[in-house]
Amino acid sequence: MSETIRIFWPGDYRPTPNALALEQVEQATRQLEKSLDRLGCRHKRVEGMITKPNESINKLSAIDEPMIGVYAHWVYGPHTVDGVVGKDSPLLLASNFSGTWPGLVGLLNTGACLEMVDRKASRIWTDADDWCEDDAYMPRLEEWVDKGDITYSASALAKPPAAPLQAQSIADNVSAAMRTRRPLALMLGDTSMGMTNGYFGPRLLSQIGFSEHKVDQAWIIERGKSITIKRIDDAFSFVNDKGVTFHYGEAGAEDFCADATREQLRDYLAVLDLVEEFEADCIGWQYQLGLINSRPPSDFAEGLLNSVCRPESNGDVIADATEADQGNLIPMEMMKRLLKEKGLHQAVFFHDIRWGDEVDGRFIWLLLNSGSSGAYAFNHDPDSLKGVHSYRQPSAYFPIPGGAFSGESLPGQITWARAHLSGGELWMDIGRGDVVQLEPALRDQWWNSTTPQWPFMAADLQMSRDTLMAHYMSNHVAVAYGDIFHEMTALSKAMGFRVRFISDNGSAT
Repeated sequence: MSETIRIFWPGDYRPTPNALALEQVEQATRQLEKSLDRLGCRHKRVEGMITKPNESINKLSAIDEPMIGVYAHWVYGPHTVDGVVGKDSPLLLASNFSGTWPGLVGLLNTGACLEMVDRKASRIWTDADDWCEDDAYMPRLEEWVDKGDITYSASALAKPPAAPLQAQSIADNVSAAMRTRRPLALMLGDTSMGMTNGYFGPRLLSQIGFSEHKVDQAWIIERGKSITIKRIDDAFSFVNDKGVTFHYGEAGAEDFCADATREQLRDYLAVLDLVEEFEADCIGWQYQLGLINSRPPSDFAEGLLNSVCRPESNGDVIADATEADQGNLIPMEMMKRLLKEKGLHQAVFFHDIRWGDEVDGRFIWLLLNSGSSGAYAFNHDPDSLKGVHSYRQPSAYFPIPGGAFSGESLPGQITWARAHLSGGELWMDIGRGDVVQLEPALRDQWWNSTTPQWPFMAADLQMSRDTLMAHYMSNHVAVAYGDIFHEMTALSKAMGFRVRFISDNGSAT
């Protein structure tokens, strides 16, 4: 490129995460600049971190030169998208590959947000200490410098095979039930933390047989006032009796106590009442940032909703997607129904794709979400909450004390899925995999290097690092124990999704 490449820093909205990550972002930028110098490219930084959509518009929209965004911590999609949408100049998303400083998470979310608005961009990543020494990264960067684009192998992407008769029959039964009574998603608030790629809206939802009803999160506060102390006492006794381990008052979490959990249960019961009132089938819960300074974290309540074993249970999971992410919520509800129809346990788990590495010849992904994973992952017992640990959510991100729903996910065969918008059409990505059990020392190293307060799942998704980083359209994934791959592809097709099977392992038969 003969033009000067402009380097910018998309950031979080919250000042604390940006301040904590500043050193890492600066270090990554220096590595990027050094690698551009190696290629003889001129470059210039855009001043300051972009922490709001208006800052993205103000700082990026007037730039017609090639741009590179640096993703070395969690960032919001609009802090890139709103300043580059409508332009066709070369755009590169450059990330570290670190679980401690999860730039890859921000890159995946931003890449999907750009895809949603038809803004072309390339992706690049490295885990090298010296980026110039990464023999995969440097040729890719040179390709982008020369061509304005990077081409990645698409050999792992395929159309799924036709479903066997039994799987097709299960999918047909679920599809017929959904046509008879359209599923209703209760949306508590709107998209969260820049997850614009996770909101489809009524026009697209209606095309796939879903409806949504939005309720302002302020209702949770108001409805919570009428929750009786007896209901809260009964719920608190229930979670204790069923085996939750609470880590109250530990070092760094001295303000976390039973009263915090009781307030989380107040919100859980308020939401349960809203579900009953509107006869909702599933929930998208924003929480951040709308309630973060008003109520304790939603994660303990969301973990309960994603469990059959919960206070005032109707015997079913109420599929709940944190951050109001419909890209996970829709496949969670679909998979829940398929699991039930097939006679498997109905829980589906919401996770972030946080990091990954080679383990014994397999690429294992660390899936780690703030707490909306249900209890079944930790015990494989539908009638128990054993294995659930509730630690105080990190105070740097959650000012009001409250616990998460944490634990180590047990090994087993899984099916995973994710919905996204591309080219104006809804797509469903589907694959198979396995949850694996790491050696305790390695497990603890991974967990403690990321966020030890959150639920842990080590999974072979049959996607290599390059396949996922190049092609996957989210930082989230929905995971179910059991093989419902063919059922999920058949149901997705029947509902009107375009379907991609993603696997580096070959055939899906």
